[in-house]
Amino acid sequence: MADSEQADPNSLQVPGGTSAAPASPATSRNDCSIAPLTPSPSPRVEVRPRMACPFSVVVAIDFGTTSSGYAFSFSQDSEAIHVMKRWEGGDPGVANQKSPTCLLLTPDLRFHSFGFAARDFYHDLDPEEAQHWLYFDKFKMKIHSTSDLTMETELEAVSGRRVRAIEVFAHALHFFREHALKEVKDQSSSVLEGEEIRWVITVPAVWRQPAKQFMREAAYLAGLVSPNCPEQLLIALEPEAASIYCRKLRLHQVIDLSLQPITNGLDLDGCRPFDSSFRQAREQLRRSRHSRTFLVESGTGELWSELQTGDRYIVADCGGGTVDLTVHQIEQPQGTLKELYKASGGPYGAVGVDLAFEAMLCQIFGDDFIQSFKAKRPAAWVDLTIAFEARKRTAAPGRANALNISLPFSFIDYYKRHRGQSVEAALRRSNMNIVKWSSQGMLRLTQEAMNELFQPTIANIVKHIEELMAKPEVRGVRFLFLVGGFAESPMLQKAVQKALGRTCRIIIPHDVGLTILKGAVLFGLDPTVVRVRRCPLTYGVGVLNRFVEGRHPRDKLLIKDGREWCTDILDRFVCVDQSVALGEVVRRSYTPARLGQRKIIINIYCSVTDDVTYISDPGVRRCGTITLDLPESLPLPGAVGGAGGPERREIRATMQFGDTEIKVTAVDVMSNRSVRASIDFLSN
Repeated sequence: MADSEQADPNSLQVPGGTSAAPASPATSRNDCSIAPLTPSPSPRVEVRPRMACPFSVVVAIDFGTTSSGYAFSFSQDSEAIHVMKRWEGGDPGVANQKSPTCLLLTPDLRFHSFGFAARDFYHDLDPEEAQHWLYFDKFKMKIHSTSDLTMETELEAVSGRRVRAIEVFAHALHFFREHALKEVKDQSSSVLEGEEIRWVITVPAVWRQPAKQFMREAAYLAGLVSPNCPEQLLIALEPEAASIYCRKLRLHQVIDLSLQPITNGLDLDGCRPFDSSFRQAREQLRRSRHSRTFLVESGTGELWSELQTGDRYIVADCGGGTVDLTVHQIEQPQGTLKELYKASGGPYGAVGVDLAFEAMLCQIFGDDFIQSFKAKRPAAWVDLTIAFEARKRTAAPGRANALNISLPFSFIDYYKRHRGQSVEAALRRSNMNIVKWSSQGMLRLTQEAMNELFQPTIANIVKHIEELMAKPEVRGVRFLFLVGGFAESPMLQKAVQKALGRTCRIIIPHDVGLTILKGAVLFGLDPTVVRVRRCPLTYGVGVLNRFVEGRHPRDKLLIKDGREWCTDILDRFVCVDQSVALGEVVRRSYTPARLGQRKIIINIYCSVTDDVTYISDPGVRRCGTITLDLPESLPLPGAVGGAGGPERREIRATMQFGDTEIKVTAVDVMSNRSVRASIDFLSN
């Protein structure tokens, strides 16, 4: 802005009208020099009533690592959730409830297609031509694994070309926007305006604030909502959404692993563990319309009749990229949820099995060959991963026969030209007895081989759940809900049942891959359903306090205008694992040092522990900034020009930590006018 200036770090005042002392000369601390007008040793928390926003329809997008989809519900008929089914393409034998998270851009970086259409078109391209196209697959993982995520972070296409990640995500979200709007309009009896739609995007609970903000910025870029109407878009946490849906479950809508020992993914009598009449009803619904409609309970489902007030349960969201765990308690009779322990998890999704398969291929054929094949024959590599994905879904413990995976002809041909010998010879030379070669051009993976591919990822998931259940806050859990696409795997089901079946009841909802999607719609209809959350980190700002000899170290001493200050003190807003209720706010007041100053910029710091005193302590890092835009101050009514000097301004900032995203608002106390306030986690 031409008429605004960035406040220097030393531009806030201390109570009493004197300028806050600048930061001590140490370069690592140059940005810390604010003393709050209302200092407090712990956050002052105030509760404000929450206003409901009226929207005609809620559209939720479950943006997954391996597959994505959307669902919607009209607020006048909120017990009916419509799940999209109409996907072009698709794999034989696989229920295409969602579309693969694949995106294809043209050589001049324009959007071409998403999902099955992108995958199939890319597969059919000439190998030479394919190298100029940009195909992205499983790209959501990049956002989780990038520690310094910004708007400039890049993604690498299969061909090796790079493009800004925000553009890739925006293209994908724009695709869902167009698809969903058409479907909603087809089923709506009235004309819908853009501002009547509330959008919900799901993200893993273990994602930090920069990644959540990144998804919001991508949604703005995609045209889902305007940045001027941020409340029209909600970011939903995946296991939380699943938990919201699980409250509605009836007994016939779940598989109880505690009651049904699974062998080879089947019941003991050989039937799939699904109610057949329920399946037939679903099948009729599927034939009758493009999207499937699910009816949900208006209250909590009968599954919860056994729960006593105070009972707790875990939701384990086992997805493609991550495993996310959340611990909730249902508050009766209103049915709201309370988080009992901060969200935890890690990169232990089904993609781990794919990476293990790639590592196995590298072991057999050589790492240099596999990398060369991926670069020179990218479409054939995609073909091979699709073949593995289809077989991976059928893997089950105790399976007697081997799983056959077709190798593309171009793989066999390329290996012979590259190495001068056959694929069969490579297998023999590798001494890998658990993988055989079929004369029909297939790799035969024995049960031992499949166990080896699944074991590391599944072991991580089980270990993580066991560690969580050992925490004092979590002991006595009655139910464990397994949700997410990977929860469909009999390999994972059996391992969890074996490890935890005697500890608690293990419940898997029907259509387990759609649980998060349906819960995200319910969250959009009523965002107040999760009443209490736990803070994943300690957040605060660096301030100056009076120096106390013997308590503060000498290297923090700063003398300004004859007064002794201690620099770099972390003034906490909230602490890690602190319970924060919806609508609770933390307030701080700040004042600019100079007349005419147009901006105040405050650095936010975070830490994974609460055992920190200074922003320079190990483990404390700067994670974002709060920017307060200051309008020109209005003269006070009845003030005599020049009498008593200018009135000191107070800007009161209000921060909200109880939502899925951290929010900030501010007001100019003197004029009672709102001050434009923003919080940015992507600019570091």
